[in-house]
Amino acid sequence: MPVNKLNTLFIPPLIYLLGLFFFGTSYSVVVQEYTLLNVSYDVSRELYKDINAAFIEQWLKQTGDQVVIQQSHDASTKQALAVIAGLEADVVTMNQELDIDKIAEHGLTRKDWRTRFNNNSVPYTSTIVFLVRKGNPKNIKDWDDLIKTDTAVILANPKTSGNARYSYLAAWGYGLRQFGSEEKAREFITQLFQHAPVLNTGGRAATNTFIQNNIGDVLLTFENEAFLIASDLNADKFDVIVPTSSIEAEHPVAVIDSVVTKKGTQKVTQSYLEFLWTDAGQEIIAKHHYRPRNTEILSKHSSEFSHLALFSVNDIISGGWPEAQRIHFSEGGIFDQIYANSN
Repeated sequence: MPVNKLNTLFIPPLIYLLGLFFFGTSYSVVVQEYTLLNVSYDVSRELYKDINAAFIEQWLKQTGDQVVIQQSHDASTKQALAVIAGLEADVVTMNQELDIDKIAEHGLTRKDWRTRFNNNSVPYTSTIVFLVRKGNPKNIKDWDDLIKTDTAVILANPKTSGNARYSYLAAWGYGLRQFGSEEKAREFITQLFQHAPVLNTGGRAATNTFIQNNIGDVLLTFENEAFLIASDLNADKFDVIVPTSSIEAEHPVAVIDSVVTKKGTQKVTQSYLEFLWTDAGQEIIAKHHYRPRNTEILSKHSSEFSHLALFSVNDIISGGWPEAQRIHFSEGGIFDQIYANSN
């Protein structure tokens, strides 16, 4: 239910005086106040801080109602499991479809969640790039440079982090295309993880390992995270290196129907996610170095994005994400096998 809080807002003075003259009383209107929870992955904090402020202002102007939007951020799969365990999210804004599918399997959102919004419910995309220390002292230019003898690679754990799963699959796709077989790609991935001294649970934790704890020579992360650090926060300490090819990372969104039905927040949550596709929302997305779906806005900001060959999960794994999960990231899958051999 929306919070049943009545705020008395006095209407403009003329109408107020007319009310006093004709009826001997003042008018008041009922203002609804909604509190929403957006459960998201861990490197989207800055994006949704701006999205929330813009949507709250727009909703107030359009309806006169107030919205408070709370945020929860952590590794994407950990967040999905929290929602399944009872965290009452009104919406989820994830970085891969598998996590929303898990939520749908438990009946918390519609199984056809992809059809609810445009672009299969993906309002923006990203890709995986490299963040290196200023001047690129290890001369890292492409994926094969990550397995040089003295190179330490920082990334999160693909078992818990969507960011890391994209990094893993970007490297797998490079290996397939560069070396021509799954066997060679597996050898490449095995060597890559032999160069990973630590695996954090989420992308922002991996960022902190690299930039705050000063561990590693290169960080594998989303393009938006790399440019946030190198361009907006620490331009004097880090550079972004764009590999020749990488994976297209889709960031889907969904309404958690079981929660919004109980709370009565269906309309505002639908509008909140639809705001991501508006021109205002897409401009905020571009500002934070995510790739907007609106082609005109993407073109307007094209100089701000890396130019490289992009491939999808479907391009490198027949069956897409479900098969990627089964083959690579399930218990005893390829990742478990190679990680056991790399330590």
